[in-house]
Amino acid sequence: MPETTREAAETAADRLTFRPATTADVAALVELVESAYRGDSSRAGWTTEADLLEGQRTDVEGVTAAVTHPDGVVLLAERDGELLACCQLERRGEHAYFGMFSVRPGRQGGGVGRAVLGEAERFAAGEWGAAELEMTVIEQRADLIAWYERRGFHRTGVYSPFPYGDERFGIPLRSDLRFEKLVKALTVR
Repeated sequence: MPETTREAAETAADRLTFRPATTADVAALVELVESAYRGDSSRAGWTTEADLLEGQRTDVEGVTAAVTHPDGVVLLAERDGELLACCQLERRGEHAYFGMFSVRPGRQGGGVGRAVLGEAERFAAGEWGAAELEMTVIEQRADLIAWYERRGFHRTGVYSPFPYGDERFGIPLRSDLRFEKLVKALTVR
């Protein structure tokens, strides 16, 4: 493919670089996660939880714990030094937990999220030999669950309660929130 054609064919996601987060990235990560899920800024993207929850989505302590977890990594997706997305991976035996997945609201819908998920799958399978990626999603987020299903995740019917009363996870706007576990088989490369 000629160089100009290749450049024209690149998508926004193709130009991403990935790296593990450090404690120096914590403040930027908190801001990114909050912007993707809570408050008015989150409404610019489609991953908002603003109709389900108010308050915070995460905090410095939670993000620091994820970044420094001995069996985990927080992957950053950047372009030209700008933080566009992130996700958390935690090794749990033969599977890996996938969480804290956030894409800057103005960058959603352009393939960035798909690229981050692909890198997470590559890392979990390739670096850890994980056979499966698992996550939890608020059951009421049908649009988000459908997105994951289109990418190979399966609903398990296994539910866990929302942590009502613990404002570190937000202030619920309804009384029926719960999480469903989703899983995806990985191919070790």
